[in-house]
Amino acid sequence: MSIEWDIIETEEHYKSRWRSIRILYLTMFLSSVGFSIVIMSIWPYLQKIDQTADASFLGWVIASFSIGQMVASPIFGLWSNHRPRKEPLVISIFISVAANCLYAYVHVPASHNKYYMLAARGLVGFGAGNVAVVRSYIAGATSLQERTSSMANTSTCQALGFILGPVFQTCFALIGEKGVTWDMIKLQIDMYTAPALLNAFVGVLNIILIITMLREHRVDDSGRQCKNINFEEARIDEVQDSQGNIDQVAVVATNVLFFVILFIFALFETILAPLTMDMYAWTQEQAVLYNGIILAALGVEAVVIFMGVKLLSKKIGERAILLGGLIVVWVGFFILLPWGSQFPKIQWEDLHNNSIPDTTFGEIMIGFWKSAREYHNERPVGCPVEQAWCLYTPVIHLAQFFTSAVLVGIGYPACNVMSYTLYSKILGPKPQGVYMGWLTASGSGARILGPVFISHVYTYLGPRWAFSLVCVIVLLTITLLGAVYKRLIAFSVRCGRIQE
Repeated sequence: MSIEWDIIETEEHYKSRWRSIRILYLTMFLSSVGFSIVIMSIWPYLQKIDQTADASFLGWVIASFSIGQMVASPIFGLWSNHRPRKEPLVISIFISVAANCLYAYVHVPASHNKYYMLAARGLVGFGAGNVAVVRSYIAGATSLQERTSSMANTSTCQALGFILGPVFQTCFALIGEKGVTWDMIKLQIDMYTAPALLNAFVGVLNIILIITMLREHRVDDSGRQCKNINFEEARIDEVQDSQGNIDQVAVVATNVLFFVILFIFALFETILAPLTMDMYAWTQEQAVLYNGIILAALGVEAVVIFMGVKLLSKKIGERAILLGGLIVVWVGFFILLPWGSQFPKIQWEDLHNNSIPDTTFGEIMIGFWKSAREYHNERPVGCPVEQAWCLYTPVIHLAQFFTSAVLVGIGYPACNVMSYTLYSKILGPKPQGVYMGWLTASGSGARILGPVFISHVYTYLGPRWAFSLVCVIVLLTITLLGAVYKRLIAFSVRCGRIQE
């Protein structure tokens, strides 16, 4: 059954459609730069503005971004279903601009500064809920043949933004902690506030681009032009007729797959610093430098993978790439399991790896460790004595670690782009704002729970238990994908409108 309001796409419409899609690519790139540019400075800035803040509160500050995004994504998605998508995009970016200005002023209040930072990062995350709108726009403005390439380009722009953001942050370090102060408006421009102010400026540029250049476009799965007003009654009536045909099992399964994929990478990012500091006795400075290089390298690797899957998907399909990516991720975490007879360095030389202290001796050592820290300028390196597993868990060799990082860097981007590409195809001609909102929300939930899960399991049980449980989770996810594999097909293919 063909949709009555399909019309042949003109060359002018084609050019305008792809101009709008490229504007969204640029928007995602600029937004990603802005979101990531302050990440490296949050902890020292938090310590500077509020001495009562500790590492546990830092976790809430970081999580507040994902919480805000999780709440906002379905809201903006619903909005985009009934109004021109310019509206939620502009409003969400304006919220981010205001939130970054608030972030630059969190040092001004006389007390409770850490809570102002918490609110600022939460509002920035709320503004980031527009990712759902961008994905729904691209899904509606591309044919099935164009979809995978367009989604991969979107992910590439995000990845490039997240790579360049920390680079800009490093450049802002040249300003120093003192910086300059504009007394009239109580604005202090230093290495902590300058990135947020740049983020606000980038947001203003995004708003100008969207207002002046973005146009509403829509094509069906075959690429035929449709009426382009997002909330026209005629289009909604047609879509409602086919709404019941959406495979809800495939929709739920894809949300679960997307959750696990982002959950896995969130915990991998979280565990990098403590794992390398414990296993290889890296100092804080070394951990920041080396792990920054590793994450940047993974970002470059992700860009290459995003480009590669566009070509590979045409030959073997999105489902096969998703399955292969999950298998690669499982192998990566399996390789990360500790083995051998070499143990990590304990923070005190007189404690032997082959002797597990009883409770009393452990308490004495902890007290000694804490008192010794007060008289030393440098923080002890190695695996801390409070983590009992350090005494009997073998070290993870550097070769294991780097191999695992490379494999996860291959599997994650492939799974990421394929999961929401399949999701957009499964939904078909229905306005996808709300559904994309739920998908983005599930990813945000994963970025909240992943760090909490891995930090607790790693601290109390060690890497052997942590990575074993991750392997089990990935294996269960592969099983789920196998169970729904045949259902993860495009809506138009299921209805027999086009051939797969």
